[in-house]
Amino acid sequence: MLTKRIIPCLDIKNGRTVKGVTFGNLQDAGDPVELAAKYSEEGADELCLLDITATLEGRTTFLQVVEEVAAAVSIPFTVGGGISDEKQVELLLSKGADKVSVNTAAIRDPQLITRLSNAFGNQCVVVAIDARHQDGQWQVVSHAGTRPTGILATEWAIEVCERGAGEILLTSFTADGTRRGFSLDITHSVSHSVNIPVIASGGAGKPEHFLDVFTVAKADAALAAGIFHYGVISIREVKAFLKKKNVFVR
Repeated sequence: MLTKRIIPCLDIKNGRTVKGVTFGNLQDAGDPVELAAKYSEEGADELCLLDITATLEGRTTFLQVVEEVAAAVSIPFTVGGGISDEKQVELLLSKGADKVSVNTAAIRDPQLITRLSNAFGNQCVVVAIDARHQDGQWQVVSHAGTRPTGILATEWAIEVCERGAGEILLTSFTADGTRRGFSLDITHSVSHSVNIPVIASGGAGKPEHFLDVFTVAKADAALAAGIFHYGVISIREVKAFLKKKNVFVR
């Protein structure tokens, strides 16, 4: 049986970790390098670093933070935010990132997914999909959740899989930061529509939410931020709970 993964996410703005609700009302959550080292020691399976304003402000991801995190941890990590071409990916990988995450740039130019997969291998290409529930449908939003695209989330997931993505990071814009649980319906839909791993993100508030997203929605990994940053629950506690429920984690 494939083991599930627990992935803390560090949303980074101006070199600091921040956390908000539905991508807004951002509050400082600490130094990203210190948090990354802490989570590595606590048993996180991977990390995700997202420069959340890179696309909006036209900046590339913070190379210095990436380099410092690479030196501080012994687990794989993904970097995203403002990535739009092969040169940026090559630079990030050279600084220690294991995977890259593309979002808005892939919507704008879907062929980017295939080019990156061909150049670096699909194992390091993660496509991030931000989905918002609107008018009875889950639709993709871009530019850090600020722009509706009219694209249906599950259909886009199928396309990015066909284009060579190695993994999907599916974030529920609707549930983000609410701590009311992952959006199980869209996660289930995407997980059953593609043959690559799906990371569920948005809404984690307690161990039971991780159990639900793994057993009901069939996600391969679960990502969370605020509950770990602010000490609501630890990675060890989540893993211990899942083990008792016979969910295999790394």
